[in-house]
Amino acid sequence: MAARNEQFVDWEIMHIPGNTLLSLEDSTVNVVAAKIEPKLANTIIRQLNQICPLEDLRHVKRVKKESSEGKVKLSIILYVSSENGSSIEAAPSGVRQLIDNYNLSLFAAKVSRCQATSKGEWEEQCKLWPTSFHPPANPEGVSGLDEEEIKSIYSSMKSVIQLVQSNIQHKVVNAVIIVDPSNGQIISKARDEIPLLRSSEENDSSNSNNEETKSKWSENKGVACVNPWGWLEQSCHDHGVMPCESGFTWHPLKHAAIVAIENAAARDRQLFPNPSPCGNNCYSEFYSVDGPAKRLKTENEAHSTKKDSESVGDLAWEATRPYLCTGFDIYLAWEPCPMCAMALVHQRIKRIFYAFPNPRVGALGSVHRLHGQRSLNHHYSVFRILIPDEALNKIFLENLNQ
Repeated sequence: MAARNEQFVDWEIMHIPGNTLLSLEDSTVNVVAAKIEPKLANTIIRQLNQICPLEDLRHVKRVKKESSEGKVKLSIILYVSSENGSSIEAAPSGVRQLIDNYNLSLFAAKVSRCQATSKGEWEEQCKLWPTSFHPPANPEGVSGLDEEEIKSIYSSMKSVIQLVQSNIQHKVVNAVIIVDPSNGQIISKARDEIPLLRSSEENDSSNSNNEETKSKWSENKGVACVNPWGWLEQSCHDHGVMPCESGFTWHPLKHAAIVAIENAAARDRQLFPNPSPCGNNCYSEFYSVDGPAKRLKTENEAHSTKKDSESVGDLAWEATRPYLCTGFDIYLAWEPCPMCAMALVHQRIKRIFYAFPNPRVGALGSVHRLHGQRSLNHHYSVFRILIPDEALNKIFLENLNQ
């Protein structure tokens, strides 16, 4: 979706779906079906649901209805084909008995492997075999965004692009802003805090011409998510690690998204201090000796008999303090790596926007699509902001003149 505001001419938002769009032929499952008499449909369906339920194909309708010459004809899925083929010998024992009892004639068919995510996809699936379709209550695409929200999204992304240049030798790094979409408030902002190494071929930024300006955006060797092991590729003895800025300590895992999460947590601790006697230390991490690492909420036994007023105060604090980054949007210059993308799952981020793809280890579209993993207990929507070269160059030159 393109922007109409003059400040963001030719900017676009592109939705990144969680599942790779495969051709219908590549996303099907082979099944064995049979023609049945309409009067026997209910009886056979009840028996099949007991002896051979389609657990992994709940979106597929078991019965296919067709009309020919004014007569209704029904076909029913008996079982999913195995490597042994679609002959009656390959059928489960209970199904074989049902086939014999009703003298069913088998035929092979194909059904969709996954549930449809759009009406168009559902219509294509039904050409093979009927499936069910439930439109999402909150569509992930950009069609539901109004003009004011789009302008706000572009403004936030512009703020991120303005941060990608480190104060150290104007190195290009990843930058992140976390925003509360309900009021547009910036919750936290951050840059990469990994070791930046001196390059033997550094040019004076004040002498850069337009061609060098364009190349700045393709020069991403210092971006932690794009080159997560880059800090090891050069010897610190040869080039030296650049000094820190803003008083922080370099660390190879301090990607911009991780730092932004830490900053958001620090903000919450400051704005919503824990009223309990043990303060913010009531939450600790413990590691079981005989089990996996678990995060447990510990309570101070000495204060187990709190007064009712104190309990009410604690409940009010729990109700007002945000839970992690639930409902927030995050804007990144570069597509996050798997580590950062998974951290944003745990933080309950609502939407992710990024400007530049990550062709090496991108986790949200370029290489992997982590947000499409159904096993995760939280899913966010992902969008890419397409920014024209002219706009990027203008932002870069504005940064140099500041």
